[in-house]
Amino acid sequence: MAEFIQIFENHEASMQVKVLENGNQEVVLYDDGQQEIVLSFELKNDLYILQGSCRITNLHLVNLMRKAVSKFKGSAIVHRIYTTYTIIYHYERGSVVKIIEMSDQGQKLIYEYKDTVGQLQDLFANNAVENEIQSLHDQINGLLDLRNKVHDSSVHSHIDDRLQKLSRRLFVLEA
Repeated sequence: MAEFIQIFENHEASMQVKVLENGNQEVVLYDDGQQEIVLSFELKNDLYILQGSCRITNLHLVNLMRKAVSKFKGSAIVHRIYTTYTIIYHYERGSVVKIIEMSDQGQKLIYEYKDTVGQLQDLFANNAVENEIQSLHDQINGLLDLRNKVHDSSVHSHIDDRLQKLSRRLFVLEA
């Protein structure tokens, strides 16, 4: 919490800190018009959690808050309001993961984080195909053993049809 407060003090932001009797804290920031922006932090498991919403119009305070969200790995949705449109930033764990432009014409996705490395790692770790290949091998081996034991040609025909389908599927998976 001290580091959070220090960010604003280092940039000479006008503020007041209130420590409540249950350990929670309120940080009151003042913008140029002396409008109060109250940030209520709740103490949970030795961490201060800020939940809720606020409206900050002072560009200096907006940039300091953005730095704080980033530094403390916060999650937030930030609306930057312009004359004819609004830009919405989605932060997760301190990083921007999505940017959307909202206007009278609708919404337009500007940026979305794609965890390509993570997706590739998940894909690499996924062994469903290998499991299916192993299952097909087991089924084929079982059918071949059954074919060798049974000497009825009608059963052979049925087994051969099934083996043909399984071998096609195996070929597709191994390719």
